[in-house]
Amino acid sequence: MTDTARPRSLFDKLWDAHVVVPESEDSPAILFIDLHLVHEVTSPQAFAMLEERGLAVRRPDLTQATLDHSTPTLPAGADGRLPYATEAAEKQVRQLEENCARHGIDLLGLDDPRRGIVHVVGPELGLTQPGKTIVCGDSHTSTHGAFGALAFGIGTTEVGHVLATQCLLQRKPKSMRIDFAGELAPGVGAKDMALAMIAQIGADGGQGYAVEFAGAAVKALSMEGRMTLCNMAIEAGARVGMVAPDETTYAYLQGREHAPRGKAWEAAVERWRALPSEPDAVFDSEVRVDAAAIRPMITFGVSPDAAAPAGGRVPIPATADEREANHYMRFTPDRPFAEMAVNRVFIGSCTNSRLSDLREAAEIMRGRRVAEGITALVVPGSQAIRRAAEAEGLDTVFLEAGAEWRLPGCSMCIAMNGDQGAPGDLVVSTSNRNFVGRQGKDVRTVLAGPATAAACAIAGHIVDPWDYLNGEAACAA
Repeated sequence: MTDTARPRSLFDKLWDAHVVVPESEDSPAILFIDLHLVHEVTSPQAFAMLEERGLAVRRPDLTQATLDHSTPTLPAGADGRLPYATEAAEKQVRQLEENCARHGIDLLGLDDPRRGIVHVVGPELGLTQPGKTIVCGDSHTSTHGAFGALAFGIGTTEVGHVLATQCLLQRKPKSMRIDFAGELAPGVGAKDMALAMIAQIGADGGQGYAVEFAGAAVKALSMEGRMTLCNMAIEAGARVGMVAPDETTYAYLQGREHAPRGKAWEAAVERWRALPSEPDAVFDSEVRVDAAAIRPMITFGVSPDAAAPAGGRVPIPATADEREANHYMRFTPDRPFAEMAVNRVFIGSCTNSRLSDLREAAEIMRGRRVAEGITALVVPGSQAIRRAAEAEGLDTVFLEAGAEWRLPGCSMCIAMNGDQGAPGDLVVSTSNRNFVGRQGKDVRTVLAGPATAAACAIAGHIVDPWDYLNGEAACAA
């Protein structure tokens, strides 16, 4: 049996279809890139490299830019100027505008009604499609793998390579399948799945692998849930996270701005139906996660794999690193998480800023008030999500609860735009990283899903959202 005749995985099919030059012992493979997503933070040096070498962007038609990391989430002041956090942040925005204009790249600018976080707008516009190779100078490009795409983050130098050649040098990762067996309990979502999975395999458990998520619980997720799961694959160390395309994928994409239409749509779906892993495909590693056992999760340390059920107790640290993390987070071993008071709550980021995330948070906040002294920011992932949420009245729910309703952007996820916690704050965040200082100097970050974050804002301390969901159920009965 030849390599091309053996049963292939989704990853094998995507890799093989994009190899321009195969890898050898001496050199990586050269891959063709179908879609290059660009934002203002990791692109200035790459464009400067092109200028220095007198190069043009090879395929501006396959390049899409947006503004997200450094953009304020507060509106312009009376003078019409946006409240940029720093001159450097404003300069990054202006630089991308100039670079895109010079090289003929479509930019979702500040006034564009389609603008938003790079990993939100790609799918929204139908640019993200099954079978594509997608790269971006951002770690969480794995998000796009939810559509059955081969999507991964690249460094600034590689951004320059792709701009100049539309190709990328890569060594082929090994393959891993993570099977979420069973059905999720009510009130448990994709973020909880991701944190439970990372806690099980470790923050480096997926290192060196392209991961395919499978199983009944994954199949049952919406596209937005699949995006959350694939977004967090990088936090398990994986190069790639992906889900096989199916009817859920096609239903999400049909009719979107850049999706094929008419006969081209029918032909595309026929191609996409051939992408899922074949039944006998062999993976280098297989992992099983008991989906039915997952509960609403939080992190308690300074790595995403330090995660446990929100309704539980702080684990007793076993290593010096864990004791140091506990000391930083000020968590007391073997005490209930519910004893931990919260200062801020952030609902947003490329992990959890989509409409379903906002609906989930609003269900908890509806008719309730954010606890006194808590600052709660709700930041939609795009202008389209903001409009849709306002059309449903979700903004009113948040505002009446005492939360802030902001403009789209990365916001507190990486705190580059001035949205950040104060030193010592405990922030419950729906973002993806809880590293020391990620959300501001000496800020302590607890990762959680939208329902848990919203419940913490109402309670004023860490809490299992089931406390609210069960209460509602009891009232309804």
